[in-house]
Amino acid sequence: MYSDRIYLTPQDILEKDFKFDARGYRPQEVDKFLDLVIRDYTEYNTIIKLQEKNIKELREDNMKLQSEVRKLREILETNESSSNSVNNVDLLKRLSQLEKIVYGRNE
Repeated sequence: MYSDRIYLTPQDILEKDFKFDARGYRPQEVDKFLDLVIRDYTEYNTIIKLQEKNIKELREDNMKLQSEVRKLREILETNESSSNSVNNVDLLKRLSQLEKIVYGRNE
């Protein structure tokens, strides 16, 4: 995913050999390599900031969804308990009607 934006691997940095000049390493070669390292570090920082932003947004979404789930569960429990009470009232009415029929009470 990000490999096309990153030029160097840790192994590349570890195995980098510079050629010697009369006074030591060739400054242009070292500067060019360090420019690549800086570019990669900058890209890594950009990627990290983007990922941190995504994580923050996902956590906020997750918290909102968890809150919504809790509310919906409460509503469901409330509806179930109220439907049970309605069912109980219906059952009592039916029982009363059956008693009238069975026992022949016409009140």
